[in-house]
Amino acid sequence: MDIEQALEIVSQTHPGVARTQNEDSVVYDESCGLAVLADGMGGHNAGEIASSITVSLITTEIKHSLKNMRPEDRGEGGEDVGVMLLREKLQKANTAIYNASLSQPQCAGMGTTVVAGLFYDNRLAVAHVGDSRMYRLRGEIFEPITRDHSLLQEQIDKGMLSPKNARLSKNKNLITRAVGVDPVVEAEIHVHAVQVGDIYLLCSDGLNDMVEDDEIGAALQMLRANLPLLARQLIEMANDNGGRDNVSVILIKINSEFAVPRGWLSKMLSWFKR
Repeated sequence: MDIEQALEIVSQTHPGVARTQNEDSVVYDESCGLAVLADGMGGHNAGEIASSITVSLITTEIKHSLKNMRPEDRGEGGEDVGVMLLREKLQKANTAIYNASLSQPQCAGMGTTVVAGLFYDNRLAVAHVGDSRMYRLRGEIFEPITRDHSLLQEQIDKGMLSPKNARLSKNKNLITRAVGVDPVVEAEIHVHAVQVGDIYLLCSDGLNDMVEDDEIGAALQMLRANLPLLARQLIEMANDNGGRDNVSVILIKINSEFAVPRGWLSKMLSWFKR
């Protein structure tokens, strides 16, 4: 099955109620099963620059690599091809942003969070840095499949805060990792099996800071048959609850399987050469 036919993808982004500048960037490409969302930070609109560099570079580089990849290509030690691609391209984006922040005074200190998903062979490789998230709705179960790189999450993990009290914390936006702030970035990458009917949600913290997870999950359950309407509803929910930040979403529904026969990586790669 052609991956472009197997996936339905929609996205929407909004500056929110309190801000006029939107520093979020979203890109998806159904032809290569890729979705990328970044939430920039930095003064003088530098956050917008950082997020835009990240989504554009990752998308362009992964498409280029897939078109030129040989069937025998793997990462070190036979590393999964999705993991290899996401790690390499995220580091390339990190280097580009870091160098720009050093050479251009107006970009000093800029950086971005990112969450990216690459779908292939009935799998999903997810990479994230910072507190942009990916959730999954499978049947009746809605849950996050990324864990924030933030001070707040560290406090929750150590038992210092309950998830309920964490929502009232003033440290919500203190992230512990970001793309572009150091010479090397440590992306967290995992691979998940996908199932027909799954819906995946990538979002900036402008959504989950404003809307409880159970409300987000309820919206996905109710509107799962209409992704464009669902995207608009999620943005509206965040803005109705205050809209204190930019809010962006990408939604992906798995409509059919997209497996390739074992040992036929070349056939999979041929999808991306059309």
